[in-house]
This record gives sequence, C-alpha cells and structure tokens, in this order.
Amino acid sequence: MIPDLLEATQEYMQQLNALEAAYQRDEISLEEVDARVEELMVDLGRTRREAFSALWAGLRHSLQTQWETVAGATSIGVLAYLWLVMN
Repeated sequence: MIPDLLEATQEYMQQLNALEAAYQRDEISLEEVDARVEELMVDLGRTRREAFSALWAGLRHSLQTQWETVAGATSIGVLAYLWLVMN
C-alpha cells in the first residue's frame, strides 16, 4: 500500500505545533523538543522514501508492461519534432 504523503506531512506539522505549544508552556525542555523533532523527522523521511519507492516501482512496472506503446509514442513524437524543425 502506498503511504499517504500529504496526510503524513499534516500529522508531522500538527505534532510540531503541539511540541511548540508544550515548550512555550514550559511542559517540556528544549532537549526533549530536539529529541522529539529528530524522531518526527526520521518518521516523515521514512514515509517519504516509502512513497517515492512505491511510485518508482509503479512507474517501472508500467514501463515494462507498456514498453511498445511508450517506444512508439516517443518515436512518433521525435519524428514529428524533426519534421517541424526541418520545415
């Protein structure tokens, strides 16, 4: 399943806002904030890598199964461009 990158980013921002609010109310120390922000960044980075890996895998699969179509469309595009440039 492809991770929802927008939802993960929104959750990250909400958690950062909650951390900032807790810090401003002197509920947590700066060291705790730094440690928690690092954890949140690692989690968001992992989600982003998973999403881009899934996207890349889907693109590779599509290219492998539709290679003739992609090659034909690319060839027609190149030939049309050359024809326009030559005339």
